[in-house]
Parts: sequence; structure tokens; C-alpha cells
Amino acid sequence: HLGTMPDIVVPDLAGWRRERMPDAVGDEDAPPYYELSPDWACEVLSPRTEAFDRGEKVPLYAREGVKHVWLVDPIEQTPEVFRLEREGYLLLGVHHGNARPRAEPFDAIELDLAVLWSR
Repeated sequence: HLGTMPDIVVPDLAGWRRERMPDAVGDEDAPPYYELSPDWACEVLSPRTEAFDRGEKVPLYAREGVKHVWLVDPIEQTPEVFRLEREGYLLLGVHHGNARPRAEPFDAIELDLAVLWSR
């Protein structure tokens, strides 16, 4: 869960750097969610959710300090990669099809996008 009432949202995917990960990992008594803002959030766009993802979730992620956001469109086969700056999110790149980008925050490795689109 991310945000405060009444605008709590749940990213499709989220990731935290190890040094920021809550200690509750593996704790059976912990709630099934974290209130700590993730370092990376990813939204998988669909015609039904795209407007909400872009117009509601992304600004909330900026407000909550999520450093990186990806918007992945499986129909267009494109991930859009953003990094949070003082002014808001900066578009770092839009990768297409079977590209093999090094995309923040995973830029230490080359990503094989073809794996995302294979059926």
C-alpha cells in the first residue's frame, strides 16, 4: 500500500533496495504489505487502467518519493522508464520490442525485453 487515506494505491510491481527493505520479510505475523515507499514501481498498462495509472498513481508515487517508475505497455511492447527529479519524473527512455536496454534502476544488467512479450 502506498499513500494515505483516501488515496492509497497498490503498484502492480514494486521493489526496494536491500538496505531499505523492511525487517518484516519472512515474519509470519507481518501484514501482507509494506507502508514504506518502494524504490521502484511498475505499472502494467491496459486500455482500462492507463489513465488512472498515469494520472493518479504516477503523481502519487512522486509525492511519496518513489525514485523510479516504469510504465509497461504489453500491447505496444514498450516500457517507459522514469527517474524522480526535483521537478518531477524525467523520462529516461522508451524501449521497444526486443531491445536489450540497461534501464534504471536495473542498469547494471542488460534486460532482454523479448522475454516480456513472449507468449
